[in-house]
Amino acid sequence: MYEPALAPPSTPEYDAAQLPAPAIEHAPASKTGRLYVPLRLKFMLVLLFASAWMALSVWLSQTWLGELSHVIGFGLALTVIVFIAYVPGFMNAFLIGSILSDRRPQRREFARYPDLCVLVACYNESGNIDDTLLSLARQDYTGNVEVVVIDDGSTDDTLARARASAVALSRDGLRIRVLAQPRNRGKSAALNRGLAETGQRLVITVDGDSYLRSDALRKITQRFLSDPSGTVAVAGAVLVRNSRENWLTRAQEWDYFHGIAAVKRMQSMYHGTLVAQGAFSLYTREALEQVGGWPECVGEDIVVSWALLATGARVGYCEDACLFTNVPATVGQFARQRQRWSRGLMEAFARHGRLLFKARMSTLFIWWNLLFLPLDLAYTLAFLPGLVLALFGYYWIAGLMTLLVLPLAMLWNAVIFGVQTRMFKKQDLHVRRNIGGFLFYTLGYTMLLQPVCVLGYTAELLRLRKTWGTK
Repeated sequence: MYEPALAPPSTPEYDAAQLPAPAIEHAPASKTGRLYVPLRLKFMLVLLFASAWMALSVWLSQTWLGELSHVIGFGLALTVIVFIAYVPGFMNAFLIGSILSDRRPQRREFARYPDLCVLVACYNESGNIDDTLLSLARQDYTGNVEVVVIDDGSTDDTLARARASAVALSRDGLRIRVLAQPRNRGKSAALNRGLAETGQRLVITVDGDSYLRSDALRKITQRFLSDPSGTVAVAGAVLVRNSRENWLTRAQEWDYFHGIAAVKRMQSMYHGTLVAQGAFSLYTREALEQVGGWPECVGEDIVVSWALLATGARVGYCEDACLFTNVPATVGQFARQRQRWSRGLMEAFARHGRLLFKARMSTLFIWWNLLFLPLDLAYTLAFLPGLVLALFGYYWIAGLMTLLVLPLAMLWNAVIFGVQTRMFKKQDLHVRRNIGGFLFYTLGYTMLLQPVCVLGYTAELLRLRKTWGTK
């Protein structure tokens, strides 16, 4: 992937400098000339399509259910098939229908832009913080930007490097300053300190091991200003920077480009992106202060996102505001990261489980997330052993019927690849050839991912020690 020179913003349609305080009003949605289908009707049609697919799966699986019931009993057989076939099939069908019908408001240009503060919480990022700040200094954003680096008690020379970069890169319109936490207190404490020591109405978080495209701040702000009223946060697009490092980073390139991006796009379509990730997201200060800032937990970004959704607010997604991050390059780092994500999901349910009963379209995705635990358990404890049994000629769990999910999976990959590729082309980016990474992502990635998630759920249930680490 590469980054070409960018042209200056085009002629504005709306003057963001005229936004009245304290609220930020959104520009009206543009008219595209397409046939308008109400979003709730679209939601119901996609839901009907996914339900029909699952009904077809149930009908086709009767023989499989009967054969497996003879081995392990009807109740256990039904549970296994539900979570390795029916539910994943429903999810994939719903995702395909949503992405194909997505017609989000056009992201618009503006004459002037509101002031931003960018919070960069970091811990032991000596090798990355210089690049992160350099990418922020190269932004084409025309409003005033204050970058606040909060060093959370790093034991390397992250603090010294950040201070040197702040002096070298600060200029008119860009102020960079560095705050030092006296000891490591966790990411939420670092972000909350940065929030307390700034005053801009729009707050952006960026991880200290990331590199932003030069139009990232402009585009994520445009998306916020162009989205429907009630939007209080927008997640940016996080992609993999170190994908060439080894087989694991190559597979994660597809996970971020395909899976994570598609899910966020689908969720934002129905006004409820479930995670405005700390790596790159925009929030309104008013909304953050309303929910008390970032909570002290390992999954502070998902928990604060659910807190915002609990107020009835909308959380969006900007698919073309791109940030590239360094993903874990070892199995150990990957396992620790994904275990934190799994624990963060459980923290979110513990604090905001009432969202399961909130009347809005995004509630479907809260229930969706509730199913992750049994899905991961079924895959780890049933499907993986089923693969081993299939090697010895016993096709009770992994057999012909499980192959029937492949056409839907292939369609899902084709749809997402097409959508993401078009987004890249509009930005003069290209999708590099990464066939090996794609093969592992489609065939073997879940064999690593889902057992790791189960370990994360177990660690949270046992209340083991939590750290935010460096990945």
